[in-house]
Amino acid sequence: MGTKPLAIFLMGPTASGKTSLAMELCQALPCELISVDSALVYKGMNIGTAKPTAAEQALAPHRLIDLLDPTDAYSAADFRRDALAAMAEITAAGRIPLLVGGTMLYFKALLEGLSPLPSADAGVRAQIEQQAQQLGWDALHQQLAGIDPIAAARIHPNDPQRVSRALEVFRISGKTLTELTQRKGDPLPYKVLQFAIAPLERAELHKRIGERFRLMLAQGFEQEVRALYERGDLHPDLPSIRCVGYRQMWDYLSDDIGYAEMIERGTAATRQLAKRQLTWLRGWPDVQWLDTHNKTASLDVIAQVRRAHNEI
Repeated sequence: MGTKPLAIFLMGPTASGKTSLAMELCQALPCELISVDSALVYKGMNIGTAKPTAAEQALAPHRLIDLLDPTDAYSAADFRRDALAAMAEITAAGRIPLLVGGTMLYFKALLEGLSPLPSADAGVRAQIEQQAQQLGWDALHQQLAGIDPIAAARIHPNDPQRVSRALEVFRISGKTLTELTQRKGDPLPYKVLQFAIAPLERAELHKRIGERFRLMLAQGFEQEVRALYERGDLHPDLPSIRCVGYRQMWDYLSDDIGYAEMIERGTAATRQLAKRQLTWLRGWPDVQWLDTHNKTASLDVIAQVRRAHNEI
């Protein structure tokens, strides 16, 4: 382990204070930030993703932000490729990669490697999307349960992206997602210090989520999504528009729900996202928990990073 370069993971649920802590660490340590967030890769999606502001990015530039148009897809394999390249550049410059975000699948893919899944097939995906429009995603989830009950038990019926991918893998390869994901790829060649930040009380996290959603509305979230809506080439089945908050605002702009219901659904979806993130993290090995309200949390992390850096 002593010969491996050092990297830092800073994980946590949405609205837990990851960005603020990361900024503090960058002021005290020779770190460079890499975003681990499946929504921040999209251009033109700034307010609803709580993307670091221009001022924040001027103080501490974030890599893997604003990579793609919202029409594009971005997979865990894409992230791993891009993150490894960024980490290599940062390490070669004598600095420490600090990976911060809440997309736990990306962290897992980076840490453990990826199984050899087949590449996406646009034709197969289009067939699956067409079936979903005809039969509904519940019916496709039932198809998945008949093919791969383990994956179906793990994937929620209301997660069309993952249901589609599991069916796509089977139709392309003839093997189930569960069978293929038992074969791991290469593990991460770094010594990793892993931290997770969250408030001690769930009610406090819910309060922060509600406050942040209202702040986004005040900052112009509706106008941001309206600009995407009026482009004409985006639709609610795209991964970008399925992002928390965007789907609910899209439904409001489509006159499917009212304004108050949009707020209620948006905050509820954000709370559900935070719950899923916390579920991932509770089973995460070798993670050190930090309290959002502990003012000395950054000092503890800085001391640990300096010790670990000196040991290499």
